[in-house]
Amino acid sequence: MGKNKLARFNENETFPLLYQPPFEEVFRQDFSLKGQWKKQVFANDAPICLELGCGKGEYTLALARKYPHQNFIGIDIKGARLWRGAKTAVEEGLSNVAFVRTRIEWIDSVFGPDEVDEIWITFPDPQLQRERRRLTHPMFLERYRRFLRPQARIHLKTDSQELHAYTMELAKSLQYPIYEAHTDIYGTGIDRQIDILSVKTFYESQYLKQGKPITYLCFEMTTED
Repeated sequence: MGKNKLARFNENETFPLLYQPPFEEVFRQDFSLKGQWKKQVFANDAPICLELGCGKGEYTLALARKYPHQNFIGIDIKGARLWRGAKTAVEEGLSNVAFVRTRIEWIDSVFGPDEVDEIWITFPDPQLQRERRRLTHPMFLERYRRFLRPQARIHLKTDSQELHAYTMELAKSLQYPIYEAHTDIYGTGIDRQIDILSVKTFYESQYLKQGKPITYLCFEMTTED
């Protein structure tokens, strides 16, 4: 392990807004903060929005700055990446931000029923060869359903046309209302109409340099069985 990565892991331990539940606290049992995020972490009753696979937390931070009266939580398993987002949030004094280091497979152990209002999935691995590992696969949607409020919206921003098309067809088959669906947000200018789409993550900038169009999908996930 490099010295920089080790230093970041050590500094992560000092960030009060970064939560790193051990394996035994989330695997097949509930994390201590499940159902208590608004009360114990944010000390308010404002809506909670998650960014899944948040990386360095660019979207989590951008959303928190833009909507100071909402709460935002970035989820990722990579501690070295989370370090950047957590450090920036601390430096800027953002009180409506938190980060959680955990696997998304265990996310329903971290949040309770009706605790989350919205989800952003930004540039996940499209898992083209392993459908069940896609973050919009029905198995993951079922996990999200357990903690989402009724009529919660899920946003997917990706460079993968395949993942975009897969998720849109899945939403249609499940009869989830689709609010936005674009296969090239910068080419069509939709990013100027929905300004939060103009936020560019590190990976997004790399994809744009490669000439890849960026897609966006927003659908409502009904929470009934």
